[in-house]
Parts: sequence; structure tokens; C-alpha cells
Amino acid sequence: MQESQNIEWKEIWKDEYLKWICGFANATGGKIHIGKNDKGKITGLSNSKKLLEDIPNKIQNHLGILCDVILHNENEKQYIEIIIKPYEVPISYQGKYYYRSGSTKQELKGNALNDFLLKKAGKTWDDIIEPKANIEDIDINAIETFKESAFESKRMPYIKKEKNTNVILDNLLLTDNNQLKRAAVLLFGKKPNRFYINAFIKIGKFGKTSDELHFQEIIEGNIFELANKTLDILDKKFLIAKISYEGLHRVEKWEYPYKAIRETIINAIVHRDYMGAPIQISVYDDKIIVWNEGYLPDDLTIEDLKKQHSSRPHNPILASAFFKGGLIEAWGRGTVKIINECIKAGLPEPLIENVFGGIQVTLFRNKLDKSKLIELGLNNRQIKAIEYLKENLKITNSEYQNINSISKATATRDLTELFDKFKLIEKKGETGIGTYYKLKGFKKGS
Repeated sequence: MQESQNIEWKEIWKDEYLKWICGFANATGGKIHIGKNDKGKITGLSNSKKLLEDIPNKIQNHLGILCDVILHNENEKQYIEIIIKPYEVPISYQGKYYYRSGSTKQELKGNALNDFLLKKAGKTWDDIIEPKANIEDIDINAIETFKESAFESKRMPYIKKEKNTNVILDNLLLTDNNQLKRAAVLLFGKKPNRFYINAFIKIGKFGKTSDELHFQEIIEGNIFELANKTLDILDKKFLIAKISYEGLHRVEKWEYPYKAIRETIINAIVHRDYMGAPIQISVYDDKIIVWNEGYLPDDLTIEDLKKQHSSRPHNPILASAFFKGGLIEAWGRGTVKIINECIKAGLPEPLIENVFGGIQVTLFRNKLDKSKLIELGLNNRQIKAIEYLKENLKITNSEYQNINSISKATATRDLTELFDKFKLIEKKGETGIGTYYKLKGFKKGS
């Protein structure tokens, strides 16, 4: 046995361990063994009889809860096991709330404490009544737009004929006794930031580092508008679109998969902590970073986000409305979709991190972009070959010679560099005349 999220070993009893008991009671429960060292070896107790009386009394007097306190004898040595069950109500110690997260004890403060108390009460932040708001604060045009989306998604087909705004809001669980919930203000409010000052998205265009801010934009509005407004601003001011033609039709293609960026933004909107900082999008020459304040559930890790996982949105009322409005295809697949869209486009796998008190997603630009290839140090012949490979998927030494009008020796030297030095291509086929080269990890269409 070893120390884990649910067990602690202590050689002697100290009253400060009441904080640990408080943390276990507020989380998923746990055990504390008194009389063991940090390796789990029994060191024994000289005052076990007194501790058997003192510990239960201190737990009850200071925490108001009951725990099993059991004396064990092993190899002529004694240790005490304190078994703490999880409590549905919040437990405090000296007016402070502690929580067991991983193998650490944390004192809950600020937004984390608010969320914890709400959760214990069976509520989430978006499910609380907003006393300062009334039906006059709701944008009817936003309601009509949602009705169209919900009808087209076939998730609320009956809503298209509903004329009563109060009925629509009630069906979406956005009211309680005819009072608006916070979710209603965020989803359909005329000016949500009048109620929640940081309910906006901030976009910045940077150089090579975060110190080089070139320009920025603030995107405001209800959260159904935010995603489309943000995508529009990114398209017009922050991202460069590649232009091509299919017959007489002009086709613009983003540097990043549109669906991946859209899903990343929607995820941030639905899962963010609205009492914290605004969503922040940082656009660099080679990547886009999207950060939102918030946290993962205790038993969900960053690695879990890379595969199909259970959906426990930070704001379930908001998430439900987004699903019914057709903006979310399926719960628990958002991050998987972001990753798959980038890989399908021939881009590196996005980086998902838990940093600065929030979740950060980094989308990387195509490493085969011409400006990136120049930066890496490829010569013009090699760049020409990479462009050829994007279209034709493979190239032989002879084809390399032909497209660049060069000798076999020069072609061999260039291809060897692309293979060994730059690691952009891989060798395929038999040796000699059957050898050809392909781009590493590339799928046509990127």
C-alpha cells in the first residue's frame, strides 16, 4: 500500500491534521493512519489509549462530523486508523474550507470556494437566479436566432412555433419562479457584461513573444453571438487565408482548420468560469492559443480529454442550451474533435494544458508552410519539392532532378538533407530505382 489521493500516513497526531480530515470529508473521503512513517512502515504509538479518546472528540467538536477511529495491533506495534466518509454538506474547520485534491490538501478561496459551496447545494454557477435581471434584458432577436438553430438541429423542432418568450426560457431551464437565471442573461441578454463584467473575449496579435503585442480586439455580446463574432474577427483581422480557384470560384482556406478553431472557442465559452478573467486568444505567426479560466473535475485529466470521455460541463445549463441549439454535436467529444481536425489537416496535435488557473489549448500552424520552410533554412529547390509533394504525395530522385533541372548528385544531396537534417520526408520502397520519398505525417488537403 502507498499514500494516495485517499490515504495519509502520519507518525504522531497533531491537531492540524483536522484540516486533512476536513479535506477528505469535503472530497471523496479517505483514511489517515497515525503511527506510520511516510513509507507506510509502522512506527508505533506510546499514547494510543489517550488518542482513542481525544481524536473522536476533537473531530466532533471542531468539524461537527463523526469518523471511525480504530486501533490496530501489528507486530507488537500499534497504529490508529481514522476513516473519513464523504459528506454531502460542506464541512469547515475554524471557519475555513479544505478540500483533498490529488495527494494535496487545499484551502478553498474565492471562486473555487463559491463553486464548491454551490456544488454541495446541488447547484452550479449558471443555475443561480440573477436578481438584477428581468425579461426586458432579454434580446428577442437572439431568441429568434436560437429558435431557428434548434429547429434545424432537430433537437427542439417544436420550438419554432412557440411565441411566448417565457415559455421558451422555461423549457431551456433558464428561469425559476419566473425569475431569470444567470445562464439566461449570458445566452440571450442584450448586454451580459452589464451583469458580468468579464463576459467577453479578448484577442491579441503577437510577434514572436508575448511581449510583442501588435494590436488587439474585444468581442462582446451574448454567448451565442460570441463564437460567430470571434470567428469573423479572426478571419478579417488576425488570420491569413490562402486563396485558390476551383474553376471560376474563388476559394479561401484558413491556415488552421475552421472546425478546430470553432470547437476550441465554443469549448472555452461553455466551460469557463464567468466570475474569473475573460477568454483570451493569442495569435502568433506559428500558433493560436485559447485560454479560459476554469478547472477540470477531480477525476478527469488532460490525457482523458484526448479520448472519448464523460461530459461534466462546468456550466451544464449553458452546455444544454448549446447542444439543443446545434452548436455542440455531442457532449464529451469537443477536445477529441479539435485534435482530429488538426491531424486530418496535416497539422501537429494541439497542446492541451492546465495552466494559470485555467485550460489552455494551443493550435499549431502547418510546419510545411512556405514561410516556415524558409525560416528552417530550406533552399529554393527543396521548397519547390515540398510543394510538389503536397500535391503529388511522393517524389523520386529522377522527379526531383526534373522539376529543378539539376544533376543526380545535387538531387541526392538535397533529398538527404530533407530526410536527415530537416526530418520532413521519409524514404519508401526498394533501394535504387524503386525508392521514393513522402512527407512525414502529411495527408492531402492540408
